[in-house]
Amino acid sequence: MLLLLIAYLGGVLTILSPCILPVLPFVFARADRPFRSHGLPMLLGMAVAFAAIATLAAVGGGWVVTVNEYGRYAAIAMLALFGVTLLFPSLADRMSRPLVALGIRLSEAQPDGRAGASVFSPLLLGVGTGLLWAPCAGPILGLILTGAALNGASVGTTVLLLAYAAGACTSLAAALLFGGRLFAVMKRSLHTGEWVRRVAGVAVLVGVGAIALGLDTGVLSQLSVGTTSALEKALVEKIDMPKPQPHAQPQSQSQSGPLVETAPQQQDTGFVKTAAVLPEPAPVRTLGIEGQFPSLAGATEWINSPPLTPEALRGKVVLVDFWTYSCINCLRTLPYVRAWAEKYKDAGLVVLGVHSPEFAFEKRSANVHKATKDLGIDFPVALDNDFKIWRGFDNQSWPAFYFIDAEGRIRYHQSGENRYEKVEQIIQQLLAEAGQRNLPAGVVAPKGEGTQAAPGAELAMSGETYVGAERAQGFASPGGLVSGRAHVYQGPAMLRTNQWALAGNWTVEPERAVSNQASGRIAYRFQARDLHLVLGPAGDGKPVRFRVLVDGKPPLADHGADTDAQGYGTIEAQKLYQLVRQAKGEKARLFEIEFLDGGAQAYAFTFG
Repeated sequence: MLLLLIAYLGGVLTILSPCILPVLPFVFARADRPFRSHGLPMLLGMAVAFAAIATLAAVGGGWVVTVNEYGRYAAIAMLALFGVTLLFPSLADRMSRPLVALGIRLSEAQPDGRAGASVFSPLLLGVGTGLLWAPCAGPILGLILTGAALNGASVGTTVLLLAYAAGACTSLAAALLFGGRLFAVMKRSLHTGEWVRRVAGVAVLVGVGAIALGLDTGVLSQLSVGTTSALEKALVEKIDMPKPQPHAQPQSQSQSGPLVETAPQQQDTGFVKTAAVLPEPAPVRTLGIEGQFPSLAGATEWINSPPLTPEALRGKVVLVDFWTYSCINCLRTLPYVRAWAEKYKDAGLVVLGVHSPEFAFEKRSANVHKATKDLGIDFPVALDNDFKIWRGFDNQSWPAFYFIDAEGRIRYHQSGENRYEKVEQIIQQLLAEAGQRNLPAGVVAPKGEGTQAAPGAELAMSGETYVGAERAQGFASPGGLVSGRAHVYQGPAMLRTNQWALAGNWTVEPERAVSNQASGRIAYRFQARDLHLVLGPAGDGKPVRFRVLVDGKPPLADHGADTDAQGYGTIEAQKLYQLVRQAKGEKARLFEIEFLDGGAQAYAFTFG
């Protein structure tokens, strides 16, 4: 109930946001009509259409984007026609004759003589407005949409979006009622009423033009930082609104091979990269017993160590870290994991990495050997290509820590980043239980660089986005994704936030897209501090050169660790590349990457 109230209040505050300006003409154009038969149906249609589209956009695939784009075009055309009819009453009269005739028939069919068709026109206008309305993504709407993207479609998500839209419509209704009284006064003069009608027509056409040019999601959204965002942030912090966290999806029934490839129908395929922003930890408390140390016999290979067994590790405190080397969340934990391994190695701690691959290239032994060397990992790593160790622990996410005491019992586990102080306190507690004294004091505070740097303070409004056909979402190139064969894509005229597109000749496979020729491009409108992209060179291992642009210009100071200030870089291995690193991620920006050689492989975007 509290979340519904917060969502509703967030919607009410949108009346103060610049992003509401383009839709105000559509609303006030009906201010001279009765509120119950015209204003209320229009606002109802707007709320329902916005909630439906926002729910699908947060969790749907590329088909949703395509349908939504066609819906927007139809709505723009419809509202433009509406504006023209306000300017030219004679045109409105000719166009309304069929509807008037239909209304007369319906009126005659009703015993009380009420015209049942009168509600249809404002309701349709409201649906069109809901299709076009793009509110500035403040903290409250951002949390709702992020939670939807992470946790999938649900009735709860739609209800929260309806509450948000209802809040916006409440403030618009108040403004509409006030405007209606003003119009009633002005209509006493026929000349003034006609002048108001024409001004409304011009305003509607200006609003349509602003939306068609993307000003509602571009210029106006950037002006919202100092208005509703500050109020919403204060509201969220005041009542401690919970931040969205991904849940673990049930695993596939298949036990042969990696689950990520056997459950393409699931958006998360049973594996969830846990969000970087987590609640503040509770103090360390009495630790229970969650189970016994499972077998490690399922490892297909060992790095930095001969094969280990739970029996051989008895008497040691063991930290088991499930990770995969292209996972940004896993990479950001590594500075801490390495520091713990070094700090407590003489006190009886063994850090054991379990590398469970997400993508096919992460199964290759040579790739994992290179990654562990490049990442400075010298603790034992078990390659879990068949996910046997994963299933033995009943693990659900990357990254995940399991804490095993000296008697071989699992005492605690944690999914996701952060809470590092609590993790270290648990390590110290288990070492003390094992009889260790004079443990090193304090907690580690390493500073990661590049892809291992901590995430930004602001909540990233863009989430992990897969490029392969199996889990692609937010795709906006005209015609949609063509899976399994070469296809020439065209970039759309405009990208909305969290939409992406291909341009050039590409072959989109289940888990990746491969550029068949030089000059292949990918564009993504994102809102986050950092942008990463999992990439690979040509199939024969030949490096691929690329160039990155941000808002059509070289990134300069905003370049990532894997590009220079002009945006140039080279793909030399299959891994995660940091392409954009800004000081802040408070506004949406257009990312573009052009591959100067053919053969580039693109897998997934991640943000921070």
